[in-house]
Amino acid sequence: MSDDLTAIEVDHFYPHPPAKVWRALTTPELMGRWLMEPDGFEPVPGCRFSMRAKPIPAVNFSGEVACEVLEVVEAERLQISWADAAATNPADWRITWTLHSEGRGTRVLLRHSGFDPDDPIQQLSRRTMGGGWPAVARNLGKALDAM
Repeated sequence: MSDDLTAIEVDHFYPHPPAKVWRALTTPELMGRWLMEPDGFEPVPGCRFSMRAKPIPAVNFSGEVACEVLEVVEAERLQISWADAAATNPADWRITWTLHSEGRGTRVLLRHSGFDPDDPIQQLSRRTMGGGWPAVARNLGKALDAM
């Protein structure tokens, strides 16, 4: 995790070509293997979808994630919004996966941005998710290996 109080960054290399990584990032059934099963996801800007996770009461997280696809650059970048669907004042978070071809594999830079540095709950969320995103990156690797 970076020292930036507004973001989490995870840099991970996968020994798989960008097209395969992209498929895992943008195919709902495959997303369910490493992230969460999305409901209504299509890799098209403007697509609104949701996902379910385990609730985390310490940071007032309901477990329901409301998302919108913000940017799609085929086999290069996927950006989505990420917010608690039940929050009265949801955080304005962005999750961006950027793919770079590297040798015979792909380097993926994940950036979860938009944390308010002055909000103690958002900073607790940043620390909690800062430990979770590396595990998600490892899960993506396992899903890629099994494809």
